[in-house]
Amino acid sequence: MSGDDRVRIRKARVTVKDLARDLSLSTSTISRAFYTDAVIAPSTRSAVLTRAAEIGYAPNPLARSLITKRTRIAGVVTSDINNPFYPEVLTRLTERLREIDLNVMLTAAGSSDSLDDAVKLLLSYQPDVVIVLAATLSSEAAEACGHAGTPVIFFNRRPLNVDAFGVTCDNVGGGRLVADHLTKLGHRRLAFVAGRPDASTNVDRWEGYRRGCLDHGLKEPVCIEAGAFAYERGYEAASRLLGGTSRPDGVFCANDILAIGFMDGARREFGLDIPGDLSVVGFDDIAMARWPSHALTTVRQPVGKMIDVTMQLIEMLFDSAQLEPRIECLPGELIERASTREVSHAE
Repeated sequence: MSGDDRVRIRKARVTVKDLARDLSLSTSTISRAFYTDAVIAPSTRSAVLTRAAEIGYAPNPLARSLITKRTRIAGVVTSDINNPFYPEVLTRLTERLREIDLNVMLTAAGSSDSLDDAVKLLLSYQPDVVIVLAATLSSEAAEACGHAGTPVIFFNRRPLNVDAFGVTCDNVGGGRLVADHLTKLGHRRLAFVAGRPDASTNVDRWEGYRRGCLDHGLKEPVCIEAGAFAYERGYEAASRLLGGTSRPDGVFCANDILAIGFMDGARREFGLDIPGDLSVVGFDDIAMARWPSHALTTVRQPVGKMIDVTMQLIEMLFDSAQLEPRIECLPGELIERASTREVSHAE
């Protein structure tokens, strides 16, 4: 048989009945072998798992969910997948979720309306938990999760509803670290490049930075609204901020990818040297920030610890439906690289 005459024959799916017939065991015994906490002789479990691997059998997760009342699905909602910080987080978070036998179902959306639709679609699969990254749920979407009995954990976001679970970096404290660093280096004309105005991370970083500058006796920093956490917006912000007669000598960008765009704009459009003419600081400590071409001073988010706390919350939520909502806030760390330098007042 060749060419268009070739007919593809799909192999029939191996079922639990096939495995039970092979081993002369009941289907209930076969099913118990795939649950670590089920009562079954170790030798029987070993025989079932060995034969299952040989013939290509895997338990049907939908069928298992009818018995356990758990789908083993962790829904992840995001609206900012283009920000390099979140793919890095997703990779590490997914690995940890798989360690506790949870499968990740990712939904991404660009606007609040499509985000609400994505959440509703996600809930139709009855996830055991929803983790929200880089997104702010509307009250309607949050209520839908509540009605479905699905716990929601906000990661790197301060939820609008105080009665919610959240794990975040101390963004206010991080903004203050930047103010302390730039003023210690002698900078006096400071500015801030803001990201998404509705993001709690943006609001909190600006507030910590602003208050820190005022506490050091400086004027409130100039604030430029980039409108998004994106490279292009950082590049454009450089044109707006550096094109005037009164140029800042120190700039804090709301995240690393904004800062990298801002640095490129400052160099290419104005011929500025960083840090010779201008110090720049970011926030997150993404992999690109460590590249020699950027060598960006930044505030490192404690991602590993944040994921640890998230996993602890998930396990506690699975063990108890009465867990009191709370927000865990972990301190960041200032990482000094070559994008900032000490200046004298004579400069």
